[in-house]
Amino acid sequence: MNDTSFAERRPAIALSGVNLSLGRGAARVHILKDIDLHIGSGEAVGLVGPSGSGKSTLLMVMAGLERADAGSVAVAGQDLGPMDEDALARFRGRNIGIVFQSFHLIPTMTALENVSVPLELAGNPDAFRIAQDELAKVGLGERLSHYPAQLSGGEQQRVALARALAPSPAILVADEPTGNLDEGTGKQIIELLFKGHVERGTTLILVTHDTALAQRCDRIVRLRSGRVESAERARMGA
Repeated sequence: MNDTSFAERRPAIALSGVNLSLGRGAARVHILKDIDLHIGSGEAVGLVGPSGSGKSTLLMVMAGLERADAGSVAVAGQDLGPMDEDALARFRGRNIGIVFQSFHLIPTMTALENVSVPLELAGNPDAFRIAQDELAKVGLGERLSHYPAQLSGGEQQRVALARALAPSPAILVADEPTGNLDEGTGKQIIELLFKGHVERGTTLILVTHDTALAQRCDRIVRLRSGRVESAERARMGA
């Protein structure tokens, strides 16, 4: 790991006093409670904690997919609070790559078309060439014309990873990206995820229940009952 502390770098993500409740009426639940967290540019952070501790919700707030009820959320130097939904979508398309547990591929599109979507939305004239390159990097250069239903779970997650990385985002967030995969396939996805992080210098936020996997990050942030319980340097962080 570089000797420069990530805390001393320009923050890629800065959360201050973030609170969020979900649901309505008697079913409304206070999910995130007074979250203060800075993630440095280029840092890899593992978000861990018990089920229901708020890990995935916190990730969604960082990605601008959920809005905080209170507090400030700044990503890549931009305050997300004042942005409307269209502005948030454009901002995500330029700055944030997202990998979900359940792939979220478009079933009526080929692997190549799925990866090209965010590039086309951004008006990139080389969308298909870049998508083809990204699929080759994750070992799917021969599967460009296959639809999600024709791909294994591991191959679908490779497509999802290629799609997340194709716009060269500054920030990559992954929510239990191996949760629907067998152990061997999951390890392959994790290697590709960290390879993308290291080679491109992206900031990586990884939600995982796997402590050993979290130890591969630079820092581990532990959540409990919607609060940051601790934030510590990982023993294996690169």
